[in-house]
Amino acid sequence: MKSLEVNTVEASGAACYFPLNRGRYEVKPGLMPLGTNLGNFQADAQVFQIDSNFTQYRQAKLLARKENLSSYYQTCNYTPTVAGAIARLIIERLTSEHPQHFYTQKAANNLLAFHSRLTGDILYLDANWQLQQVQSQVIPPLNSTFDALSVQVQEDLAVVSRNNEGTNWLSAIHLCYPNHWSVEEKIGRDFGTVHAPVAGMEKINQRSHAIVHQMITQKPMVRFAWGLSTDTQLNRHPRSPVKGRIFDIEHPQLYLRIERQVIWGLPEFESALFTIRTYFRDCNVIKKDPILRFKLHLAIQSMTPESLVYKGLIESKNAILAWLADE
Repeated sequence: MKSLEVNTVEASGAACYFPLNRGRYEVKPGLMPLGTNLGNFQADAQVFQIDSNFTQYRQAKLLARKENLSSYYQTCNYTPTVAGAIARLIIERLTSEHPQHFYTQKAANNLLAFHSRLTGDILYLDANWQLQQVQSQVIPPLNSTFDALSVQVQEDLAVVSRNNEGTNWLSAIHLCYPNHWSVEEKIGRDFGTVHAPVAGMEKINQRSHAIVHQMITQKPMVRFAWGLSTDTQLNRHPRSPVKGRIFDIEHPQLYLRIERQVIWGLPEFESALFTIRTYFRDCNVIKKDPILRFKLHLAIQSMTPESLVYKGLIESKNAILAWLADE
């Protein structure tokens, strides 16, 4: 399985977040209105963030697709109507948030041409936002609007859908930066089943229908999740032979792996777009800040045994805490 490492936030100038300010590891929705000021100015209000790491992130997606597209992209009962609404939402956000990189224009045969100056790709869409033609060098060929748009951004994408009976399911996933989970095991599952393996999710899963309702009907929201990794490799598919979680105190390499998750509901289509942007912060840098180091130390200490197992830290916890305490 080919993959690559990407630059940290410190090396790339990407948006910078620290979602453990309370000094505790917590499993909760933690939803905030999109646009809440978290110190990154305009980027905090964007669904899609573009930074100097774009080429590395794009390459990671292309490597994943080339390895085996179905391991990273799947759909289930993803209706053309919902697919069109999601495509329109993504394109409208990209062209409004980053007009210097993305634009649309009318093309022949009543098609709409979506242009990415970042990649050189041109997507030709019909009136229903379905992909008709592609001008791109990507291999294997881009096979849907969702697939094609996913490789234009630094976020992974997912769509949650709901029917008239209130049943919800994950209807589309494009996940080239999996953090030890895969689309094969999640596609078509409901919210509770998708999150069942997460340690500490029991109470939240009891409210899964209410949470999905909130995702679909409320204004756009943002939340964060975090863990620790010993490298900056985006693709941690469960099949990967290298897990990136064995900490060596003699040669300490440790990174805070942060996910910024944006939820944008489309109530008229009983669906919501879910984006996952992954960042890495160098713990060697965090360690030099007494306050951040203290909060990270406390947060790791606060993890339950179940959370330590889930996060792959059960064997490394004591060594990491000793390293953080060593000035």
